[in-house]
Amino acid sequence: MSKLFIARVRGAAGERPLVTVRAAAEGEARLFVEAAYPEDEVLEVAEPGEWVSDADTGTRSGDVREHAGVTWQAPAARAD
Repeated sequence: MSKLFIARVRGAAGERPLVTVRAAAEGEARLFVEAAYPEDEVLEVAEPGEWVSDADTGTRSGDVREHAGVTWQAPAARAD
């Protein structure tokens, strides 16, 4: 089963809008994002924590989506 990850990606023109990706684990998510943006630098990949969106984030492993108008924010640490 795939989980949702968010990614921070920087290209030649600067940082891209927030990127989401569906994957089984963080390492796999990074590989999907690197494949989708081969000329760009993947700065960070993380689980989104409490992030909620009404945008389509895909359903299958390997779904990579860019969300125009949404910028990267590091996920807040959860208190256990």
